[in-house]
Amino acid sequence: MVSFSRKRIALISVHGDPAIEIGKEEAGGQNVYVHHVGEALSQQGWQVDMFTRRANPEQPAIVQHTPHCRTIRLTAGPQEFIPRDELFEFLPEFIEGFLAFQEQLETPYLLIHSNYWLSSWVGMQLCKKLSLPQVHTYHSLGAVKYKATPTVPLIAKTRLDIEKTCLETVTRVVATSPQERDHMRSLVSTRGNIDIIPCGTRINHFGTVTQEEARHTLGITPEEKVILYVGRFDPRKGIETLVRAVHQCRTRETEKVRLIIGGGSRPGHSDGKERERIESIVAELGIGNITQFPGRLSQDDLPVYYAAADVCVVPSHYEPFGLVTIEAMACGTPVVGSDVGGLQFTVVPEKTGLLAPPKDEAAFAAAIDRILLNPEWRSQLGQAARKRVETKFSWDGVATQLGELYETLIEESSQAAAQEVSEALTQVSA
Repeated sequence: MVSFSRKRIALISVHGDPAIEIGKEEAGGQNVYVHHVGEALSQQGWQVDMFTRRANPEQPAIVQHTPHCRTIRLTAGPQEFIPRDELFEFLPEFIEGFLAFQEQLETPYLLIHSNYWLSSWVGMQLCKKLSLPQVHTYHSLGAVKYKATPTVPLIAKTRLDIEKTCLETVTRVVATSPQERDHMRSLVSTRGNIDIIPCGTRINHFGTVTQEEARHTLGITPEEKVILYVGRFDPRKGIETLVRAVHQCRTRETEKVRLIIGGGSRPGHSDGKERERIESIVAELGIGNITQFPGRLSQDDLPVYYAAADVCVVPSHYEPFGLVTIEAMACGTPVVGSDVGGLQFTVVPEKTGLLAPPKDEAAFAAAIDRILLNPEWRSQLGQAARKRVETKFSWDGVATQLGELYETLIEESSQAAAQEVSEALTQVSA
């Protein structure tokens, strides 16, 4: 039974299903963000419905996560996997599904929080129709992405136009780091209202396993130096840079090194093809004997792998935030990341890890060597990393900040509506 004292809000994530297993095709940080923000908000008194697109007829239409948080899958186009760049034409059907669902409710939504540019378009149409405030989180900016992409998709102009309109017109945009905000201002528009609220992680889930326990579970010996990558297989994630950096590491000449590249989808999918390409580079460099591909890592697996590692490497060409970074840090594992975007916010150089220029395999090799060849310093970095996550990046803290923003915007929207009614009555009486 829904408590009517709860304010009902809608989180929209068209292509990022909050209920899907992380690591599947195109399932990553956005899915994690929406899922955990939704759950945390529900535990703080909100009624949360998270809307996504149904990509498989066997998927349940509704997934209940907590008594007051659920994922609702709407039909928009064929019920099959469709790459995100090919979804725009199906968004009007998504809107129709949303409106039909709301008609069945006893209380309407008071605010929409959209995620990614596709959802921003959906949110803008709905908020215009329903007179609701809209909060938006980009997760990725086309203006940044297309700079690092050799082949620009046909949808690029549409995306760039929508991202600009979104920033300039929605009630509030949430940047997950100061760096992402700066990119919005310099590359998208100087207009619009931006708040900075970071992403979070489950600090009671990560950091509960010791390195000794983790290595025992995974069959890794105490003397091994473990370098870890976690994430999708995508050229923009920079895995090739990591592989070539490990090939250059001086540590390999003096220590027993193991490179673990965790993540991936089924062979034949887009990220499966990238995995095959990375595997061929590993073979070409002759480091297959020290490289392990465990495949998709579940949420139960991740704390073990992070804890077992000496260093976690995030070599992305660009990251608006980088959830893997704070997950690793929460496990007391220092990070070597690209000196880009949100990684400049999450990683404090020389204190919780190191940053290196993207695509610079020599710089990554040097940074990895510095940490692996100094175990005492590595331990200090890991302790500082855990402390930083505890103080800045819990999901509860993120949800509290978002909730306070929602309350403010809902109140302002209510006052504006009351003012319109008052002015209309004044005109009638005149």
